[in-house]
This record gives sequence, C-alpha cells and structure tokens, in this order.
Amino acid sequence: MERVTHDGRATAYRRFDRGGDGPTVCFVHGSGGTKDVWKSQARLADRFPGVAVDLSGHGDSDDVATPPGPETLDAYADDVIAVAERTGASVLCGNSLGGAVALWVALERDFAPEGLVLAGTGAKLAVAEPLREALADEFKRAVSMLHEPDRLFHDAPPEYVELSEASMRACGRALTERDFLTCHRFDVRDRLDAVGAPALALVGAHDELTPPAYHEYLADEIPAGEYAELPDCAHLAMLEAPADFNETLSAFLSRL
Repeated sequence: MERVTHDGRATAYRRFDRGGDGPTVCFVHGSGGTKDVWKSQARLADRFPGVAVDLSGHGDSDDVATPPGPETLDAYADDVIAVAERTGASVLCGNSLGGAVALWVALERDFAPEGLVLAGTGAKLAVAEPLREALADEFKRAVSMLHEPDRLFHDAPPEYVELSEASMRACGRALTERDFLTCHRFDVRDRLDAVGAPALALVGAHDELTPPAYHEYLADEIPAGEYAELPDCAHLAMLEAPADFNETLSAFLSRL
C-alpha cells in the first residue's frame, strides 16, 4: 500500500505493476467499498499497470467532512486525480459511485483521461427510497438488501457475499449513507456530450442496481462511447466474473 498527501489529507492506493507497457488504469470503487474490490484486475498488470484507490474515509484513506452531493464528489475527484498524477494513470475505471467520480473528473476538472471505463454505473444514480430509509436507521437491513440476488451479485460464492458484507460494515453506516446519497444526487445526463474521452459502458447482464439500459444510454450519449454486457453477473462484475471483465477491459485498453 502507498499513500499520496493532498488537500490536507492522505489517500491510500495499491499499485499493480508487473512491467506492462499499456496505459495505467486508476480503479475507483463504489459506495461502501474499498480498493480491495479490484483485486482480480491485478492479473492485467503484465500488460496494463493499475492502481486501486481508497476514496476519502474508506479503507486506509483519511476522511473529509463533506455533506453528501457535489462537495463529496469534489473530494473524491481530488483523491483520484492525486493518485493518477502520482502514478501516471491515464485511464479511469469506476464502478457505481466510482463511475460517477470518473465522469465528474472528466466533466469538472482539467485532468483529461485517455479513456473511461464506466462499470455498473450511470449518468443518473437514483437510490430507491426503501434503501435510503434503511441506510438512515437500520444499517444491517440495508446491507442485507444490497446483497439480495441480482443486486451486487447474481450467483456469487457465499464467501464473496460474506466478504462484501464485512467490507461494507467496516466502512460503517454514516460513510456508506454519504456515498449512496451522493449517488442519489448525481445527474449528468445533459452533459454527456462534453465527455471527450473514449468510454466503455460495461455492465453485468443481471445488474438491477444499474441495469443495462443505463449503460446503453451512456454509450449512446457519450460521443466516443461503446457498450459491453457480461453474462452471469450483476453489479460487481469485476469480482463475480473477473475473467470476462478483464478480457473486455483489456480489449478496450488495447484500442486506445
């Protein structure tokens, strides 16, 4: 694990590098997650180096005192840019909230990514009211809801579900709620034509949290957008179907 200090705080990241000479990818996790969700993408490091970031307050990174919404997106964008600039990462790959952060960087900052991978995400990320209510006052139920079939996972091994639940509990209720409320307030549907980088909208076929239609919209509205769907997985396709995910990601990176 390494850290970069910026804006009065330290952001942690893990580097994957086995001598690959392709573009370096900065991987950004989703709500209530950490850099560990990208462990299977380390397999690509002999072709495409990578860095997996812990957003503020997650994993090993210092937190920020920001309310849900644009202020938190700004802080998370600062985290990603600091890591990308330190490591030379030129492609952003974000899942869910991480995809929103990647789009925010592309639209709001001078940092110009060479490519975007928008995995299990959308241009608008409304969170259903029952989940928002559970996040506010019944965190255990909220975690359980997210791990129902075809939400985070389609048919993952039980140990994957247990690890995912444990990771979310470690992040805690307040931080996870901040993440989901930030997603709920995110909407860049009217700005996608300003995304200048090639973008891959990548979705698990069974993802009910951010369904395929969200990704078809991204691919249609981003000028250099394309769509890919992976079978037999849901929202956390990088964990549930790592071979398919990595093959599709590698093909996109090779075209850049």
